[in-house]
Amino acid sequence: MTHSRTRRLVGVVAVAAAAATVAATAGGTATAAKNGPTMDIQLLSFNDFHGNLEPPSGSSGRVTVDHRLDPATGKAVDVTKDAGGAEYLATNLANARKGHPNSLTVAAGDLIGASPFLSAAFHDEPTIEALNAMKLDASAVGNHEFDEGYKELQRMADGGCIDDGAGANNQDSCPGGKTFTGANFDYLAANVDYAGTDKTILPAYTIKKVKGAKIGFIGMTLKDTPSIVTAAGVAGLEFKDEVTTANKLVPELKKKGVNAIVVLIHQGGVPNQQVWYGPDNKPYTVNPTYDYTCAKGGTLAADSPILPIAKNLDPAIDMIVSGHTHQPYVCNVPDPKGQQRMVTSASSFGRLFTDTNLTYDRRTQDIVRTSVSSANMIVSREVPKDPTQTSIINTYKELVKPIASRVIGHVNTDVTRTQNSAGESQLGDLIADAQLADPSVVTNGQKPVIAFMNPGGIRSDLTYANSPYGEAPGDITFEEAFTVQPFNNYLVSLDLTGAQIKQVLNEQWSGANAGTGRKILQVNAGFNYSYSGTTLGAVTVNGQPLVDTQTYRVVTNNFLQGGGDGFATMAKGTNVYYGGLDIDAFANYLEANSPYTPGPLTRITAN
Repeated sequence: MTHSRTRRLVGVVAVAAAAATVAATAGGTATAAKNGPTMDIQLLSFNDFHGNLEPPSGSSGRVTVDHRLDPATGKAVDVTKDAGGAEYLATNLANARKGHPNSLTVAAGDLIGASPFLSAAFHDEPTIEALNAMKLDASAVGNHEFDEGYKELQRMADGGCIDDGAGANNQDSCPGGKTFTGANFDYLAANVDYAGTDKTILPAYTIKKVKGAKIGFIGMTLKDTPSIVTAAGVAGLEFKDEVTTANKLVPELKKKGVNAIVVLIHQGGVPNQQVWYGPDNKPYTVNPTYDYTCAKGGTLAADSPILPIAKNLDPAIDMIVSGHTHQPYVCNVPDPKGQQRMVTSASSFGRLFTDTNLTYDRRTQDIVRTSVSSANMIVSREVPKDPTQTSIINTYKELVKPIASRVIGHVNTDVTRTQNSAGESQLGDLIADAQLADPSVVTNGQKPVIAFMNPGGIRSDLTYANSPYGEAPGDITFEEAFTVQPFNNYLVSLDLTGAQIKQVLNEQWSGANAGTGRKILQVNAGFNYSYSGTTLGAVTVNGQPLVDTQTYRVVTNNFLQGGGDGFATMAKGTNVYYGGLDIDAFANYLEANSPYTPGPLTRITAN
């Protein structure tokens, strides 16, 4: 497999770090003692950073460390610890490297995309700058690396600026005359080819040398990436099977004298719930602690997508660093020869990193499988802030103020994404109404009459008391609006028949979404429907029954229009027309309908 573009080589070597308690050890037949001269190597890893330069807040900024009984309810609750933030991640990584002269740092994708406004306002250039300063050596791409299209991903890797009007569209590449040099680390995309070719859009692998030891890193995203990203962003690309891709690269690496191979993959697993015994000696089912799976008896759910991949990757692959599910685990999974092989994931948002220590056999030029030990480490905020990261954050906080602080509207009360029993939310109503009102999706004078919004794309609430820039209570800044919809999706209008719209509604609980819980689409005022269990009831448009044979103009974001979230029928729409950004429609609607008060949740009815 070849890569059609030239990439700079990033040398290796980092110093390394303090080590953690062994959480798990992979089994094998050889031992370091029998194999001759060896060297110790440290591998630090993380995943799903999502541009969280500042410490994430709420549940996104905590890890579960224990459990306790709530005296008021008698129920078991989580004991948590605050964690994360680039300033603390950098310090924790640097501390971990101390005493480890042979150290590498790698990641498993989604480092950018779905980022907080501080990074997203500058096309995630600040996050790449921060990761460079953390001495990251290599990373797989994840699905969110494609949020702004694969060409933008290539720019992230190689550098360069966008002429985007210096904040005219609420984003500013290379602000204040800054330059963007791209990633100093290797972004890897082994299973993403230009369609009809064997050329990857980014390098498939990288070989790192540590004092003569050669370690190959293969980087991949999940093969299902096209179903969960904007179709336009991956048009012309082919996403190949993860196992087939990696296994084909093993002989290629071996020809280059590389026997030590690690896979970085943006696909993951989900830990099963933990059974915790309280002080009353009774068992309680609780959320697992960050270190429960698998070191303390925890297990991954049998349907975890990473398991069939791990079980079928070539036995020559020594370790798997995974991500995507935002879960913490350090587990052994048997390879095709039945030998245990380490599979790790470090939660998300920079709250954890994985510290792996291994032995490299100079005679076989391979990793001694029995030596591999890993543990997830909390990114404690009880350490000094890294000054370089602080400088990066402060620089961009100043640069973002003109975009972020602009007041775009006013709300009279909190407007939340909390769903009622039918699955409808105040913010869902507001966003769907904003989509319907957006003039950018009107074609030939034809206005949409139905709007659909996926609930997973609503990421935060509009809070009346929140005043990040000292604005009056209830005032909503562009930054607050962006935090609600952080993906920079385009709005798209299209034609669907009444029958197709009913099929879309049925796909909320069938097809790819069967058995996964409801994915209730948020809809505009004037569109109503009911359901009972998994049976669709009455559907009306402006008070009139939806007619199967009639064509209706629909507006949604390009993620849903491309069939995302399992709504395959959306992709069958005709007369597709791309409008402006969803965040602009949202901001404009708030500005035009201020002050805003949410109405009753009566658009969706569950019987």
